[in-house]
Amino acid sequence: MKFLKYIAAGLVAVAGLASCSDSYLDTEYTEYLDEEAAGEAAGKNPDVFLNGTWSWMVTYNQTGNSTHDDFGYMCSLHATDMMGQDICMGASHWFNFDYQLDNRMFNYRRTLAHWVNYYTLISKANEVISLYPNGGETVAQKGLLGQAKAIRGLSYLHLIQLYQNPTDGSGNIRESAPGVPLMYTAADGKTEEEITNAKGRNTVADIFAQIEKDLLDAVENLESGYARPNKNYIDASVANGILARYYLLSQQWEKAAAAANKARAGYPMMDASASGLYDGFVTVNNVEWMWGFAHTTETQTTYASFFSMISNYAPGYAGMGLAPRLVDAKLYSQIPDTDARKKWFNGPEGDKSQPTAAAQLPYANVKFGHLSDWTNNYMYMRASEMVLIEAEAYAHLGQGTKAAEILKVLMNKRQPDWNKSSVTVDDIYLQRRIELWGEGFAFYDLKRLNKGIDRNYEGSNHLPGYKLVVEPQDVRWTYQLPQRELQENKLISEEEQNP
Repeated sequence: MKFLKYIAAGLVAVAGLASCSDSYLDTEYTEYLDEEAAGEAAGKNPDVFLNGTWSWMVTYNQTGNSTHDDFGYMCSLHATDMMGQDICMGASHWFNFDYQLDNRMFNYRRTLAHWVNYYTLISKANEVISLYPNGGETVAQKGLLGQAKAIRGLSYLHLIQLYQNPTDGSGNIRESAPGVPLMYTAADGKTEEEITNAKGRNTVADIFAQIEKDLLDAVENLESGYARPNKNYIDASVANGILARYYLLSQQWEKAAAAANKARAGYPMMDASASGLYDGFVTVNNVEWMWGFAHTTETQTTYASFFSMISNYAPGYAGMGLAPRLVDAKLYSQIPDTDARKKWFNGPEGDKSQPTAAAQLPYANVKFGHLSDWTNNYMYMRASEMVLIEAEAYAHLGQGTKAAEILKVLMNKRQPDWNKSSVTVDDIYLQRRIELWGEGFAFYDLKRLNKGIDRNYEGSNHLPGYKLVVEPQDVRWTYQLPQRELQENKLISEEEQNP
């Protein structure tokens, strides 16, 4: 299949990346081990297998196009974030086509980047899964297998939302709608025929079932006593967090609430301090961070990086003023003055005391900071997201009082005078927009909640030409499959392409 070809090309790109150390490619030596020897090596040193995965998630130039809007997992999250309403570009630059919701076609770079990113992660996960057809025996093996299953589940969770709209206009799951290829190994208990046939467009229901199975397997393995060495790795709390995201998408509200509650156990909410809300979101040491990537000087990718695009402090594309990132004026107006998160953004008058011209602009975000050596850590999951999932799940169940009780865990640290006794799904959606601003959730929330965007309101601060009105279910919310996939995958015909 085409994406196997991409994977090979991606590994070459990783090998040629100057900012990544050779140690991140240690997984390659396993290519010459038989299954038994590779399994033994994995049991003794699982880091050898996992480091290649974490490295891929932050790799620049995954598609080989040498463009600065191609830098891995956070790039995928930022590209989709730009398709919503809550982030404004101060000038047209990288990600301007995403901002215009005009980067989805089969022959465009973005759809290829998403595809390569996630299917390479699946391939890396499958390398591990194939080592244990009977499951892991030791804690180390179960820890390795659990993380591989979590990565595979996470990847399919993104893919099905990028390449299909899983819900219809009434909010019902479109179970029979065409989804994406499933990449199995013999260790999944599939026959060769089943493995081959799954490389076509499986249904949404098929993809959902595989996501749930992978994530439940991940949780089970990671709850066997595995203790991760640091937050670069996935533990049971993170696996439960990904599972909670899936249950929210699949509308299994009780399970979403339970998984989110389990995921956030032991994680306090950060407070409004220099080591909390105002730390610039640059360090995994923040008490709320559940999972992330601690960059080193060898792994950071400078201009082709998340902080180059999002931080008005960093000397990257945003901070240099080439494309500052601003908060949507209407969203800003909905943040109460007593909410500590309002300080993440300038008001309409701007702030001349800020150190860069970009950070002085009206509505400029100052949420994301910068470290002088570009080792800003990447954030993949926070405990506050789990509070919001749990609260939203109860709101969907019609338990507004219980939802407010859960939400107050977060609001006590954000807006102490907040005292609602009952909340709706829309109340919680607003809190998601504020709390998770810039972190990669906007696109996914808009799709699963069947919402559109309106940037063309009175007083809009979106760029001229980008003041779009896009309704729910619009074709622009769904990517077409990449051209090379249609060319090289005989199980997907041109007629099966997304509109």
